[in-house]
Amino acid sequence: MRFDPQFQPRDYGLRGLEAVTYGGDYNPEQWPRHVWREDVRLMREAGVNLVSIGIWSWALLEPEPGRFDFEWLDELIELLWANEIHVDLATPTAAPPAWFYANNPDARVVTRDGTVLTNASRGMASPSAPAYRQACASITEALAKRYGDHPAVALWHVHNEYGAPVSDSYDEYSVAAWRVWLQRRYTTLDAVNEAWGTTFWGQTYTQWEHIPAPAVSATVTNPSMRLDYQRFTSDALLECFIAERDIIRQYSTAPVTTNFMASSCPAMDLWAWAQECDVISNDHYLTASDPNNHITLAMDADLTRSLARGLPWILMEHSTSAVNWQERNVAKAPGEMTRNALSHLGRGANGIMFFQWRAARFGAEKFHSAMIPHGGTNTRVFREVCSLGATLGDLTSQGITASTTRAQVAILWDWESMWAQDLEWRPSVDVDHRERTVAFYQQLFHDRFTVDFVHPEAALDQYALVIAPASYLLTDAAAANIDAYVRGGGRFVASFFTGVVDDNDTVRHGGLAAALAPVLGVTVEEFLPLRAGETLTVHGDQLAPGLTLTGDVWADDLVLDGAKDVASYVDGPAPGGPAITRHEYGQGVAWYVSTRLCGDSLRAVLDAVYKDAGLTPERDVPHGLEIVVRTSDTGATFVTAMNHTDTDAGFPPVGGHGTLQGVDLRGGRIVTPPVVARTHTTPTPTDAPVAVSTVSDTIMVPARGSVVVVK
Repeated sequence: MRFDPQFQPRDYGLRGLEAVTYGGDYNPEQWPRHVWREDVRLMREAGVNLVSIGIWSWALLEPEPGRFDFEWLDELIELLWANEIHVDLATPTAAPPAWFYANNPDARVVTRDGTVLTNASRGMASPSAPAYRQACASITEALAKRYGDHPAVALWHVHNEYGAPVSDSYDEYSVAAWRVWLQRRYTTLDAVNEAWGTTFWGQTYTQWEHIPAPAVSATVTNPSMRLDYQRFTSDALLECFIAERDIIRQYSTAPVTTNFMASSCPAMDLWAWAQECDVISNDHYLTASDPNNHITLAMDADLTRSLARGLPWILMEHSTSAVNWQERNVAKAPGEMTRNALSHLGRGANGIMFFQWRAARFGAEKFHSAMIPHGGTNTRVFREVCSLGATLGDLTSQGITASTTRAQVAILWDWESMWAQDLEWRPSVDVDHRERTVAFYQQLFHDRFTVDFVHPEAALDQYALVIAPASYLLTDAAAANIDAYVRGGGRFVASFFTGVVDDNDTVRHGGLAAALAPVLGVTVEEFLPLRAGETLTVHGDQLAPGLTLTGDVWADDLVLDGAKDVASYVDGPAPGGPAITRHEYGQGVAWYVSTRLCGDSLRAVLDAVYKDAGLTPERDVPHGLEIVVRTSDTGATFVTAMNHTDTDAGFPPVGGHGTLQGVDLRGGRIVTPPVVARTHTTPTPTDAPVAVSTVSDTIMVPARGSVVVVK
């Protein structure tokens, strides 16, 4: 199962719910019945219209094998529906009951080092264990039969965060399924041996049953084998999802989703997974230690929209404030929750959901924030929850759900390449695919270009610029696709350590970047990684007079083969050699950056690339003001602006460059949610009004606040 460049997604929408969905995970089984009634009253006050239920309820729904108890769930769904609250109904297969493990001890997950995991926490059983798959099918069918036609059910939520905390398993059922997977992929043992290069270290296989799983070995395990096992793991988990989805479809017309963790859980190839989901949904949590976490939030949202192929998607989980599982669980500042939510909305989400509705008093996540925190409703958090609900309700009435987000720039993203690059014994531990991707994305963010992420085999013609910050592995099809894009007039940038291996993690003939050598017009003769802490200097006078750049981590020994040297190494391991090249290829241009550049150095190079691509960055708007645009087929425009600074900031109503190019907001309607401040006196009422005004001049965004302009 892999990415299909011909796949055409269908916009399913939610059944019976056309608004921006607002709500969160709801776990009423943790509370007595009188709290349920209070909850639905407060949900209506907060503007909640959708809650996810049943995610962790398998033990209650099926207390014994084959004996189901739906009385409490019947009551809950009827209570919600009577209060006009829709249901995202989960299959509870992320948490099998204790009786399942007692009856099927051989279905437990076995880690790569041979540890057998217990069931004293969340996490599924072995995805390849027949007993687990049968038990999942049974509970899924029982739920689908009972609630498939219920009008409250707007969406089905299969499992929870596949791949976290459990992805690969090395139990006996997984090893058997792995061998079957290999036979389907390769047909013959000769093909396996060829793909894995088993003549190295004498690993040739002559019987299928002799092939082990790539568990911990005496030294580094065959990297091609490990890459295939990661593919197998993604497929095994996906088979579990498809089995449950197909059962639901027999009884219900409501769409089916499962919540991804797009950029933070690398266990699955989500390009393949996205093709199997009716609606794309994602969970995102800030990394508190990252001072630029609003940028990686935006990146995650752009990646999720890209998985949805540009269609609306759902933010299934994020937090109202602090999480509980990081080293330092920093609370969100006033206005930050709203900024986070509206950044996702601006980047294409038609649903803003949280974990969870009411903070749990017990269990591992009792210190995780919630829509109703431990302090109750007379709290800053709940006031901000209510104001956000009012904001989303207003935007629903303005038609935002019929709009989408479009991008001019694309970044290549491929989980298979990341799996391969992350294996052992690479030239430098300092080369990190995520670091390079974030570095390029961050500069594009500051220059206010909206970004799509694309599979290397996807259509590229719609983009003015395509960037490959970390494409260590490129298939033949991907290399041909990039070649055609540039030859046809595209502008392309590749960072170092790109196009090195094929889909078997085998170095290609013809140099160390051979996959793209004709496009880039260079040959990489040797990798020249730097020692820890070393830097080098690059002279870039051909990019800008007197320009000096600073690189670190990496250099290449480059030989020009059609490309022009536009910046050269002054020092380091290749003094005098080309460092940055530009190659006119067909009707297009390809750039190659052979060292790690950050900050001003990367910005200077991208300035030259933008000029080549006919793009102009928007740098007149104050730094720290995030802006993103949604448009509809009817001509409506929704501009979402988030101010991440401590001072008020503004932008003009008539756009100039970047994502604002061609935008005219004069006469538009400004929606300004309040920045709900902390109070150290008697709590104020929960009412925190949303301000509405009309664009006349500069559009001001309050410090740490947000606005949405509708035109």
